[in-house]
Amino acid sequence: MSQPRRRLLRPARPSADHGPRQTKLLARRSRLEAEQQCLTRWMSRLKRAFHAVEKQQGKVTRLEREIARLQQG
Repeated sequence: MSQPRRRLLRPARPSADHGPRQTKLLARRSRLEAEQQCLTRWMSRLKRAFHAVEKQQGKVTRLEREIARLQQG
């Protein structure tokens, strides 16, 4: 056994296997598109909620400062 083992050379897969594979690929792409649309909707909702929270925090902070100023003076 001084010679290395030979590799088996198998022919490429027949093109008939591409049918189910192509179907899965199309299904995954359509699912990806649906999930991206869903994510876009959630991101817009999240942005609106985030800015609403920021606005409320600003109001609370401003009122706390006004109260503190009125208590001192």
